[in-house]
Amino acid sequence: MNNANDKTPRKRGRPRIQKSESSGQVVQALDRGLTVLRALSKSNGMTLSDVALQVGMPASTAHRILITLQKYQFVEHEENTQQWTVGIEAFRVGSAYLERTNLVDAARQPMRELTATTGETANLAITDNGDVVFISQVESHNAIRAFFRPGTRGPMHASGIGKMLLSCMTRNDVETILQLKGLEEFTPRTLSTPRKLFDDLTITRARGWSFDDEERYLGMRCVASAIFNSYGEPVAGVSISGPTVRLPDASVYEMGPKIQRCAATITEKIGGVVPETSDFT
Repeated sequence: MNNANDKTPRKRGRPRIQKSESSGQVVQALDRGLTVLRALSKSNGMTLSDVALQVGMPASTAHRILITLQKYQFVEHEENTQQWTVGIEAFRVGSAYLERTNLVDAARQPMRELTATTGETANLAITDNGDVVFISQVESHNAIRAFFRPGTRGPMHASGIGKMLLSCMTRNDVETILQLKGLEEFTPRTLSTPRKLFDDLTITRARGWSFDDEERYLGMRCVASAIFNSYGEPVAGVSISGPTVRLPDASVYEMGPKIQRCAATITEKIGGVVPETSDFT
């Protein structure tokens, strides 16, 4: 039995953060901003006083947070009613998550059909921090085939999907990635100079599909095309890859349009729009 005189006084204020969320790991301003945004997402509109009471912070602090979120269009303010609501940018961020989570499911059947039609392995990949990251694959039944475990990362300049996605970017964005990642030469065929790469990206952008000609691995070729979101922005790429002996030049140019159609089908399934072709600038 506890001693009646040995009582620990109850502490006032917010509960102490658990070790997994220590002050060294959590950015307080961001934490408060996300708390406010989450509160707004659960209502059809809140006044400043409502927000402050809901999240438990001074009105002056809540107002600074709302003004900052408004600057980036994460919240909107209606002058007539003095109500704050979730903004369009929050929708865009949420849509990006939905597209990514639905992407693998949407791509599965078109990739199966692509593998059945071409006889080669189909790959699905996205970009992350200047790399291409493989997230799904439908394997060929051939004894010799390409294999990329989900989560495998690779250089964009030496990848079919990577080059396709680079071709959809502006020249300035590509140069930023090259400054970050460089142009490592993996084989004698790697496009290891800016001029060679940009010449290839110009061709790729014009025809709508890319061609990795043993640029990452000798004896392996890859053909890819891009998948777009509802804003016509590239979010992923689909490709087929296999040994050069099974992918001679004639087959590559026959498969290019097939992969482009596969990418367009996936784009449609996720509610995306294929943009009109434009010059690479």
